[in-house]
Formats: sequence, structure tokens, C-alpha cells
Amino acid sequence: MLNEADPVECQISDAAMDELGGTRGTESMARQAQFLALRDAIEGIASDMFDTVPVVKGRIIRIFNKHIQKPSSVIAADPIATGPGLDTDKTASLRVIAETRPASAAQ
Repeated sequence: MLNEADPVECQISDAAMDELGGTRGTESMARQAQFLALRDAIEGIASDMFDTVPVVKGRIIRIFNKHIQKPSSVIAADPIATGPGLDTDKTASLRVIAETRPASAAQ
């Protein structure tokens, strides 16, 4: 991620990626593909976290499970996500998170 021209290092735990993707125990070899699939949502979360605290040069944004929105609160707040036939699993929450974040916010 960049803050103007300065790079900001970001990290996400394996457990947080699994939570975001609605999976559990993803193998190490599949992590890069998982990250790429979830990249927009991860960047949105990192951007939101960066915006909530003062800017400090060298600061690392670390995303853990506690930073991932839980499906029940996200889905209940989104009338589009409560349509018929929608399974209220974590995949739906990922869709909602990705849809509610503008692409420009992730940069």
C-alpha cells in the first residue's frame, strides 16, 4: 500500500485470510492464490485500518481475525445480501465487503 509516495508495509495472518475467505486450514502452497483472490478485500481492510490511526513512518498494518467483519452483522445490515436463496456463510460476507468498498479506497 502507498501513503502518497511512501510505501506502507501490510501483513495479514493466515487465520484472518481463512476467515475472510470462509475457509479453514488452507495449505501453505495455496496461500498466494488465496491472497490474490481476496486482494481487493484485504487492501480495503488495510486502507480502513491505516485511516483510523495517526500516520507514523515505518508503521506496519497487521490484519488479524478481529479485523474481519463477521458474517451475521454484515449480512443483516445489507438488504441486498438478505435475498432469497442466499446462504449466510462467510463467502457472502466477503462479497458484501468487496462490494461496499470502492476500488479507489484500496489504493
